[in-house]
Amino acid sequence: MQISNGKTFLSFSEALSAGIAGTVPAFNWLVPLLDANGADEKALLTGADRLRAKTMGNSVHLRGLIEFSNFCRKNCHYCGLRAVNQKIKRYRLSETEILDTALKAEKLGYKTIVLQSGEDLHFSSDVMCGIIKELKNKTKLAVTLSLGERDETTYAAWKKAGADRYLLRIETTDPVIFKAIHPDSDLEYRKNCLYILKKLGYQLGSGVMVGLPGQTSLNLAGDIIWMYKLGVEMVGIGPFLPHKETPLREEKGGTLNQALRLVSVLRLVFPYAHIPATTAMGTIDPLGREKALEAGANVIMPNITPTGVRPLYEIYPNKICLDETADKCFGCVTARIIGLGRTVGTDYGHVKRNTK
Repeated sequence: MQISNGKTFLSFSEALSAGIAGTVPAFNWLVPLLDANGADEKALLTGADRLRAKTMGNSVHLRGLIEFSNFCRKNCHYCGLRAVNQKIKRYRLSETEILDTALKAEKLGYKTIVLQSGEDLHFSSDVMCGIIKELKNKTKLAVTLSLGERDETTYAAWKKAGADRYLLRIETTDPVIFKAIHPDSDLEYRKNCLYILKKLGYQLGSGVMVGLPGQTSLNLAGDIIWMYKLGVEMVGIGPFLPHKETPLREEKGGTLNQALRLVSVLRLVFPYAHIPATTAMGTIDPLGREKALEAGANVIMPNITPTGVRPLYEIYPNKICLDETADKCFGCVTARIIGLGRTVGTDYGHVKRNTK
């Protein structure tokens, strides 16, 4: 037993055993795993990957990401899309461009597309309903939305129109850190958005950033416990990467090792969840996504946004794959997956419910 910050923690070996056994997440075993290093870190990543193979198999699901607008009404302190950033060229894809991109994705073999944007109210409830219905009428794709905070009426309308999944990262559940990075947002409101999405029956995704200023393993453990209680089914995480046009430009940022440990801990807590190897990990390390897949992840989200505007969706700097066409990217990612001895998923990869 170890005692720190008034809390008692298990030893690493006890904590890893608790995680692999499917123990309800608690600070006493989450924190030692999140702080693992050296041989302990390797054991954590290996254990999580074994569990991934057991619960999710060897398939890696590909989700085609369409970043259709970089307009945003928010001023998050970490994001290059923030409304006050005057140095970014703004764009919106037309409904025809979105549909054409989706049709190309389906032809390549994607089963899911992810429609992501800044919080752009130009894409109203009615506009998005029209886009979703058109996608559902003309493709067999599963549709995931990642459009930020909206009201219950809007979320319900999008679900009725045919949206299958929704991604809304909480980023952090610590109220002090949340306010420090979201000056014009409210933590409880964001939580309520997630509660509503869950109630409406979306396949629900959330997640956090790791390496935020002031963030500790205790904070991350609290985030995990909250997401467990919420019942998230997809968990996307990534390292915080400072952008030069934001107030956090001088901060250190997160590391790949922090992100990989978090991926592994999330796999132990959410054995049947879809966990992506995110582009941000590949930005830090050329093999970052492969390393995440070997730490418990089972999803990759290749960027299929038209290359003419793709560099303009700059949440963080130096994003990879900005000039690769969708077909080239699909081939590259497929080769990387096969190189790990894994296979590309051929089904929709819907969440597994009622498996415990």
